[in-house]
Amino acid sequence: MQGLLVAIDRFNTWIGQLFGWLALALTLFVSYEVFSRYVLGAPHAWSFDFMNMLYGGLFMMAGAYTLAKNGHVRGDVLYGFFPARLQASLDLALYILFFFPGVIAMFWAGYYYAAESWAINEHSNITADGPPIYPFKAIIPIAGFCLLLQGFVEVVRCIGCLREGKWPSREEDVEEVDVDKLKDMVHVKDEDIAQLDVYVTGQHKQAPQK
Repeated sequence: MQGLLVAIDRFNTWIGQLFGWLALALTLFVSYEVFSRYVLGAPHAWSFDFMNMLYGGLFMMAGAYTLAKNGHVRGDVLYGFFPARLQASLDLALYILFFFPGVIAMFWAGYYYAAESWAINEHSNITADGPPIYPFKAIIPIAGFCLLLQGFVEVVRCIGCLREGKWPSREEDVEEVDVDKLKDMVHVKDEDIAQLDVYVTGQHKQAPQK
């Protein structure tokens, strides 16, 4: 099982790094288009569509990569102070209630959306001779599939954390909030967090009365 989880992590990392080059391609293309439009006086009607497809492809295919690196935005100011098991419980509930229904819908609807686009050889209608957009729409179900794979990995990580009391290790290459430094800044101790955990989980109500 661990080998499968690592393989999915590495696959989505490779996908994210590969599509990350679209950021460079987008920068170079925008620079060229500005030069062509204002210096050469030769703008391209299809440039807007092409830039949208580059950015959209980067945005969608970076989702699973960011999830694999635990880089999605969350309320770390509160979440980071919670014990690992409480974090895992919250994550697991959110994955089941929101993540999987949304991503499954994205994959399912995106598949038919892309299939229809390929069937009619769809081109952009923004300009008279717009570029083909069916390859771009094919990215939607692919991105959904990658997110589903990574979501499975994250659920297993949550279950492992609930069992062991600590998060399984992962390969980090993104800058996250340094919880220890944040604790020092706001003068919070581990004992305070433990008392908060007791209060949040309702354990104080179960304490025997004297």
